[in-house]
Amino acid sequence: MISSNRLTSALLAPMLLTAWGAEAKAPKKAAHTTDPDRPNVIIILADDLGYGDMQPYGATRVETPNVNRLADGGTKFTNVHAVASTSTPSRYSLLTGEYAWRRNDTQVAAGNAGMIIRPTQYTMADMFRSRGYRTSAFGKWHLGLGDKTGEQDWNAPLPADLADIGFDHHYIMAATADRVPCVFIEDGMVANYDPEHPIEVSYRANFPGEPTGAENPELLYNLRHSHGHDMSIVNGIGRIGYMKGGGKALWKDENIADSITAHAVKYIHENAGKEEPFFMYFCTNDVHVPRFPHERFRGKNPMGLRGDAIAQFDWSVGQLLDALDKEGIADNTLVILTSDNGPVLDDGYDDQAVELLGDHRPTGPFRGNKYSAFEGGTLVPAIVRWPGRVPAAAESDALMSHIDWMASLGSLIGARLPKGAAPDSQDRIGKLLGTDTTDSPWIIEFAAGLSVRTPQWKYIEPNDGGPMITWGPKIETGNHPMPQLYDMKASKGETENVALANPAVVYELQNILRRTRARHINP
Repeated sequence: MISSNRLTSALLAPMLLTAWGAEAKAPKKAAHTTDPDRPNVIIILADDLGYGDMQPYGATRVETPNVNRLADGGTKFTNVHAVASTSTPSRYSLLTGEYAWRRNDTQVAAGNAGMIIRPTQYTMADMFRSRGYRTSAFGKWHLGLGDKTGEQDWNAPLPADLADIGFDHHYIMAATADRVPCVFIEDGMVANYDPEHPIEVSYRANFPGEPTGAENPELLYNLRHSHGHDMSIVNGIGRIGYMKGGGKALWKDENIADSITAHAVKYIHENAGKEEPFFMYFCTNDVHVPRFPHERFRGKNPMGLRGDAIAQFDWSVGQLLDALDKEGIADNTLVILTSDNGPVLDDGYDDQAVELLGDHRPTGPFRGNKYSAFEGGTLVPAIVRWPGRVPAAAESDALMSHIDWMASLGSLIGARLPKGAAPDSQDRIGKLLGTDTTDSPWIIEFAAGLSVRTPQWKYIEPNDGGPMITWGPKIETGNHPMPQLYDMKASKGETENVALANPAVVYELQNILRRTRARHINP
């Protein structure tokens, strides 16, 4: 039985947003003045949004007025890198300050994965909570739930969830929209749970009598797969993995953004008047497949569903900014917008993302995409706004990595990290706030193997994998059996391997990797 204080379902989200938007025509003053050195912090983490996918980064075939508004009031960064070129390891590193490649269980997670961040680890949410912050997470999670993989009982409270790693409140998707289970999890339980349709999930075998995209393509009335994604069908879309049940708890893809955003906006309204600041981890699904935005966005962009999804993401950003304005707390809220990895076009669904691309360049001038060791895999947009503390309408090309954001934000709020916490994170708060435009000396990126990026050079260590992704999308992996070295000052496109001509540089960057690997083993 669902308790009376459960939040409303995804189907009611658009009405909730309308009601909340109407309740305040003018900005309100917060009931308390929060500590100016402990701002509210909102991390907006887009999914598969490329460096070149928004107007501040040169996009011309899609309009992003709310992201533009954020950039006009803050600093746009042009050399920020996610730690990895795929979702799970990227998010793990952001929230723990530890390189995901140090563990062998941080690869792209199944929807029934057990918790990858273990309750004994100290997270960014723990850090904020230690300084009196109220903490929350909304949207895509993709870092596992429950204690053990494949053993979750989705019909009861999960024995391990985000409350165990520092989040006071959460309303999340277990993994991604293309993976089962296709339900929201709210504070450790399936939201809007339907006891008449108990949930079963398997990544091994289908349940008897349940249709699949492979065997029942006539039931794919919303989107058809291009490769993979042909297992259980939910909302007329094939998924990865098998699922039975769910009933009224099942999401509708066209309402995912509305639901996530409505819950986040409600959280802002409920917490704005409190003396203690809040930390919000807001993760959208829009640009990740399956792309099936709400009908008010569909058919509006020349790039089709992917362009519509970018517009929907921009709308979500605007809803959060409007809520801050209405509550009168925008001036003491640090907003950070970024993406978990680079973009991908055909990632499993026939949505014409390739055919309708036109002259739009999702990675800007850079080579590679999601899954790739080239820059397009990890170079991501990043915009930071904090009125009066972050330069407005500014741009910084300082080399920076998500790995350093935990220590940097900890420094900002005066947090003391326990010994061993955030072992790879460095305090770069000046760079994150745009007041220090110098480069980090180097950063490390992760795809099939490791890469090192300095202000001038990009080194990709040898890898025996093939040059192209073999299971679907037409993407260069960046793999090569020989060392690769690119002069990024000479060409952003990583077109000429100059390793043989610069052996001393190769040696220096190889040593950075060797020492970084060893430092974790022998601190």
